[in-house]
Amino acid sequence: MASAVGAAGGDIVGVDVVEHRGDGFVVDDFLVDLPGGRLPDSLVTACRSVADVTVEFIGHYSPGASLHRDLEAVEAMTDEPDRAEEILVDLIPGIFRSGWGLLLPASGSTLKVQRASGGAPEDDGYDAPWLPLTEPARITIGPEAPEPWQDVVAVGVPVDDTGQAIVFGRDGGPRILDSELARLAHLVALAQTIRRTAPES
Repeated sequence: MASAVGAAGGDIVGVDVVEHRGDGFVVDDFLVDLPGGRLPDSLVTACRSVADVTVEFIGHYSPGASLHRDLEAVEAMTDEPDRAEEILVDLIPGIFRSGWGLLLPASGSTLKVQRASGGAPEDDGYDAPWLPLTEPARITIGPEAPEPWQDVVAVGVPVDDTGQAIVFGRDGGPRILDSELARLAHLVALAQTIRRTAPES
């Protein structure tokens, strides 16, 4: 892979092993720096020339953005424990390197937005049959959803027993892996613990 990326003019600056599959394959998340003038299509073609390699998705990641990973997210939440869930939502695009996050208040089946990261759908207020969430789950977007939600793939995790939920979504894909859902659930649990155990100010 490194040779193929290099031949296309790319420079690998980060790799995450996202998922190990039972069939012997893995899903890797590569962060690649492409020089100006190089099209991503050339990178896709080069990667597909490698035996047994499939490109599931390619997206743009802002070169000025910080690569917030799990530990950095925990540190940021610890600095402001009363806002742990809001901070997690803000960091979701960096943690997963694509997508957006929402913090939804307890509002029954009516979708309302308490906090949104950049890129999240703007429309709320519609009757969402997947609310309220009682466990980490994949979200099925039905025809009743507003237009900005129609191409969304998303998962959600409930926050304690408050009726709140944190949603991680992507517009048009790629699919959210089981390991990413588990990772989000773990981060939400950490946010809850940080908030609950913070010393009184």
